[in-house]
Amino acid sequence: MNSKYKNIMSVAAAAVFATLSPALQAGAIHDAGLFTTNFPGNDDGSVGPVSMGMTINFNGINHNQLYVNNNGNVTFNGPLSSFTPSAITGGSTLMLAPFFADVDTRRAIPDVTYGTGIIGGHNVFGVNWIDVGFYNQNSTPSNSFQLIITDMGSGNFDFEFNYDRILWEAGQASGGNTSGLGGTSVAVGWTNGAGTYFSMLGSLVNGALLDGNQTTGLVNNSLNSSTLGQYVFHVSNGQVQTNVPEPASLALMSMGAMGMAAMRRRKIA
Repeated sequence: MNSKYKNIMSVAAAAVFATLSPALQAGAIHDAGLFTTNFPGNDDGSVGPVSMGMTINFNGINHNQLYVNNNGNVTFNGPLSSFTPSAITGGSTLMLAPFFADVDTRRAIPDVTYGTGIIGGHNVFGVNWIDVGFYNQNSTPSNSFQLIITDMGSGNFDFEFNYDRILWEAGQASGGNTSGLGGTSVAVGWTNGAGTYFSMLGSLVNGALLDGNQTTGLVNNSLNSSTLGQYVFHVSNGQVQTNVPEPASLALMSMGAMGMAAMRRRKIA
């Protein structure tokens, strides 16, 4: 068995939030069959760099490749093996993170899949995390979520976070229990790594993003979409177009982030 160590530092971060509308149910994952390259079951692994089949402009830098990280995110400058989420800020590594938490696919059927395709005449790159479990080799309950990046031409692009089911929020090495609840909960959002970022309302807050939370649950809301569980971000001239947060939402998230204490965890494969 290999020992893995991860430092989790205290953070107190301001965040940018979507304006969310409560609803009842979601089934936002679509065109999953386009993304068929298999990422074999693993814990904390990454694959890449892999071609996106397009070139995108993110904060003035062109990218045509990325790394698919098993733990619910993609990065552009190198792989990311971190399994306990930290607050997504402007100083975080450049990433798109539909569900940054300790995904363990050693018992998943199917495994994470990724690849390129065409939707609506646009080149796309997608990653499916469907029916994925959490550390340590827990296959139930499982989550299903997806990332799709769409080429809009001239370096402009859209990206979607799509959710069908979110029943766990943390791996056991991140303090979660045997049902994947509690501990240091999932972080959702994106960062350009150079000061601009988005942290979903409810990130790092126990219970906030689960299906059962009718106010902030990921499947119960949407952004720039009429489909529940779908969050769409538009990137033009390298800059993500975002909503302006309300002060109350900002205060809620700051309090959640400040509640994290510095800790050191040991993970046994």
